[in-house]
Amino acid sequence: MRFHFAEAGGDPAHWVDLARAAEQAGFTGVCLADSLAYPRDGDPRYPYTADGRREFLRGKPFAEPMIAATAIATATTTLRVTPFVLKLPVRPPVLVAKQAATLAVLSGNRLSLGVGISPWPQDFAMMGVPFERRGARLDEGIDIVRGLCGGGEFAYHGQVYDLPAVEINPVPTTSIPILVGGHSEAALRRAVRRGDGWMHAGGTPEELATLLRRLAELRSEYEASESARTSEFQVHVVARDPFDTAGIADLAASGVTDVIVGFRSVHDGAPDTRGLAEKVDAITRYGETVVAACR
Repeated sequence: MRFHFAEAGGDPAHWVDLARAAEQAGFTGVCLADSLAYPRDGDPRYPYTADGRREFLRGKPFAEPMIAATAIATATTTLRVTPFVLKLPVRPPVLVAKQAATLAVLSGNRLSLGVGISPWPQDFAMMGVPFERRGARLDEGIDIVRGLCGGGEFAYHGQVYDLPAVEINPVPTTSIPILVGGHSEAALRRAVRRGDGWMHAGGTPEELATLLRRLAELRSEYEASESARTSEFQVHVVARDPFDTAGIADLAASGVTDVIVGFRSVHDGAPDTRGLAEKVDAITRYGETVVAACR
């Protein structure tokens, strides 16, 4: 089992120090949330909270994840960085490919790219992107990022994007894992068919168990009809509460490969009053009691 630390939108001045603490404590990586901007008006619904609302985002600091990942990768030596998840359909995929390839090269292949669809039309509107065909936009964006980051000339002619043969340089020496986030049937199918893994966004243990069962079914169906996968399929799961070693063993038995650990829910709308020392202590103690025991 691998462990990734996720900071719940706390003080940005703490993020690099927390990443260093996570590396020291034996974590594999850090996950970085993506939130472009909070609109004054618009749809308040959010599919991953108990009350279905997103007010917890208001006033909370979210760094642009590719920039934050660069700062953290520069300050560490082994820690992987994973946007969790980047709203790819609202961004130009060629630009994302260039950013991802550069970050992977500079970090020594320590980038994993979590991608997903924003549930809010306002995110698309503020970026000047149509909300319609967003699923196709994500599918084709994944194809373009993967193709360009693989090196050499790459062309793409899809329903949404039409890209003549181009080449970006530099590109990483190993492929960037692309992990697909989301709980819908379409998201699970996309993760299996186009991604290198799936990223869970939270919820109850019962909901997680249902999602893991469906993911296993889809993987079995896909692998039975397609050639064998050549890379590991990663399953990243948010710990509702930091699991003990028994809980980690149960997750591993369910096919989970990576656990995302935070010590404060990202859905908590109250101000985070914890100091840096308190946060570092929580990371260190978890490393000593859980991460070390699960190696």
